[in-house]
Amino acid sequence: MKKAIAYFIVFLSLNIFSQTKYITKTGVVNFEASVSSFEEVKAINNSVTAIIEVESGEFAALVLVKGFRFKNALMEEHFNENYAESDKYPKAIFKGNLEDFTMNKLQSNSIFKISGTLTFHGKSKKLESIPLNFSKEGDFINISGNFKVNTSDFDIKIPKVVRDKVSETVAISLNFKLEKT
Repeated sequence: MKKAIAYFIVFLSLNIFSQTKYITKTGVVNFEASVSSFEEVKAINNSVTAIIEVESGEFAALVLVKGFRFKNALMEEHFNENYAESDKYPKAIFKGNLEDFTMNKLQSNSIFKISGTLTFHGKSKKLESIPLNFSKEGDFINISGNFKVNTSDFDIKIPKVVRDKVSETVAISLNFKLEKT
C-alpha cells in the first residue's frame, strides 16, 4: 500500500511539475451511514493523502479503504469484506478542480466549490460544486467540508437483514491540513 501512495504522489507530481503544491499524508475523512434508534455506523480514516496545485486549482485525494476505523471491530470487518470489498478495491480516489480558486482570493475563511470524480468500489461518480471551507496559516492550507453520496452510486448492496439499520445515504466529512512543498 505504501508503494501505491508513492506512485500516486509521483504521478501527481509529474502532472503538476514545477508548480506550487500543498500536500498532506495525515488528512482525515469520516463517513456516517447511521439510522436513528440503531447502532452507529460511523468510521474515521486519519491517513488520507491529498494534494492541491494552487495555480491550476487541481485537487486529488487518496484514501486507503482499510484505513477506516470503526468503534466495533465486527462492523469494520463487515465493511471491508462485504460492503467495500477492500481487498478487491483497496483505494478511494477523488480527482477534481476548484472553481475560481486563486491564492489571492484565499482569506482566513473562504469557501470554494470543487467538482470532480469520486471513485470507490470500482465505480466512479461525478460530484458537482461541493462547497469546501479554506483557510491559510503560514505554509499551510486548511480544507474542510461535507457532502453526501448514495450507496447505489457505487453499486454497494445493503443486505435485506440490515437494510433498516444502515442508511443508503452516506454523509462524508473531510479535514485536511496541507503543507506547502
